[in-house]
Amino acid sequence: MTDPEIRLLLADDHPVVRAGLRAVLETEDGMTVVGEAATAEEAIRIAADGGIDVVLMDLQFRDGMNGAEATAAITGKPGAPRVLIVTTYDTDADTLPAIEAGATGYLLKDAPPDELAAAVRTAAAGRTTLAPAVADRLMNRLRVPGTTLTKRETEVLTLVADGLSNQAIGRRLYLTEGTIKSHLARIYTKLGVDSRTAAIASATQLGLIRR
Repeated sequence: MTDPEIRLLLADDHPVVRAGLRAVLETEDGMTVVGEAATAEEAIRIAADGGIDVVLMDLQFRDGMNGAEATAAITGKPGAPRVLIVTTYDTDADTLPAIEAGATGYLLKDAPPDELAAAVRTAAAGRTTLAPAVADRLMNRLRVPGTTLTKRETEVLTLVADGLSNQAIGRRLYLTEGTIKSHLARIYTKLGVDSRTAAIASATQLGLIRR
């Protein structure tokens, strides 16, 4: 008895990337690309219509929702397809929200074709596949929890890296300036630094924020 066909939805705002994924996956036995989406919102709509087993989801779209938000919307419904993140981003600021949103796997776009196909099959079976760099980072977070930034701390430090003042960050996140200062104090302690510049450099080196 042959395995049932795995029906795929490709969600990426770059047509060339979608074409490349389609070309790789449709040469695999038992896989069919049944839909494409150029926005996260379109991916949610197509997934909700049914008939999809695995969504290959990018993290960043030019407009609208991001891939993590779309993943949460898709996986939050009964009988939802699995979501496999396929992206170029591998920092904690990217991987953790996606995994927390319910992604079954996380792969980088430079993965070889056979690894991509294997990840799709693994996701379809409900098991987890993580790119080696992502798996290593998650293991390091478990081994050295003191350097782990909370989601809010990551947001604050990312905005610091973008050049925003404490006051501007507070307005962006609807927090008081004093709360921002408290977050930064905890960030400095966790990273063992004493300045904004050093915090940005350390967090970038550790892969906690994207630069």
